[in-house]
Amino acid sequence: MTIDALIFDFDGLLMDTETTLLESWRHEWRQHGLELTEQGFFADHGGDVNEQRYAALAAAVGAGYDRAASHARRTAYRLTLNQKLEPAPGIRQWFAEAAELGLRLAVASSSHENHVRGLLERAGLAADIDVLACGNEVAAHKPDPAVYLLALARLGTERAVAFEDTPHGVAAAQAAGLPCVAIPNPYVPRSRFPAADLILPSAAAARLSEVLSGLPGRTTPRP
Repeated sequence: MTIDALIFDFDGLLMDTETTLLESWRHEWRQHGLELTEQGFFADHGGDVNEQRYAALAAAVGAGYDRAASHARRTAYRLTLNQKLEPAPGIRQWFAEAAELGLRLAVASSSHENHVRGLLERAGLAADIDVLACGNEVAAHKPDPAVYLLALARLGTERAVAFEDTPHGVAAAQAAGLPCVAIPNPYVPRSRFPAADLILPSAAAARLSEVLSGLPGRTTPRP
């Protein structure tokens, strides 16, 4: 398969925002003398589930819980964590190699565009991205393929490879007809990715050209 583009998920794949999300919620639970466990925290689909998380915290705190103050405190704390984030290991090198190979880059994320664009700009990655497709622009979230289909339409090609960190992300990419490389985030066991075309521990594990040549059908950049 000859390809024109690479499409990346954002949260947990390009930057470890999954950890800052979890830590912001743990921080907020501790303000009430409570501990939040990781079990069941991450949803098996894309999109915002914070309202359910606030409801769970409210139930745990009981009477007197101030949702507005809780939200302001948590989001401010997460912002301080996100300001320290760097791209995941190997991502800068992959982006540089993609430019050498003449491949266009896209991001297909279930998160809101403001979140994605802001962190890409802060990390110095935004200039490398040709296309953004985000959750606020589609009616359904991963594992629905809508955001991938939007990215492909904006790229003007169907010849692309996707990169994901969750099983529902892999399902969305493959439902859009794309081969998908999985780089599981720290909160998802590798055993949950049987459908992925290739699984890597990180983007630093191999050169991009080696990854593409290792996919079924020997995926190669267009000459």
